[in-house]
Amino acid sequence: QVQLVESGGGLVQAGGSLRLSCTASGRILTSSVMAWFRQAPGKEREFVGGITWGRASTSYADSVKGRFTISRDAGQNTMYLHMNNLKPEDTAVYYCAPIVALGSPKGLYDYWGQGTQVTVSS
Repeated sequence: QVQLVESGGGLVQAGGSLRLSCTASGRILTSSVMAWFRQAPGKEREFVGGITWGRASTSYADSVKGRFTISRDAGQNTMYLHMNNLKPEDTAVYYCAPIVALGSPKGLYDYWGQGTQVTVSS
């Protein structure tokens, strides 16, 4: 089974930046579509953005559009989430997972890792 490990979270002030990483223990196939999700206390897990592994086409939730950027290093089986101009409402645990397609931003499997905590202070 392929394991996905998120890292890079931390505490940052509003307006600051962070880069999260999602590294797979195995090969991510060119046909895969990977995505970032987040979950804040008391709220449901929500889609943040996704990327097709082959062409690196991306899609983002309206709440992060223009502030967050997703990229990937296929050779390292790693996906990144570059977060700029962070806001307190971005505070959440961030997870990565495969999805069916960019037009269907829901987890492909009911499997979630540890995630990485992002806390944005005022």
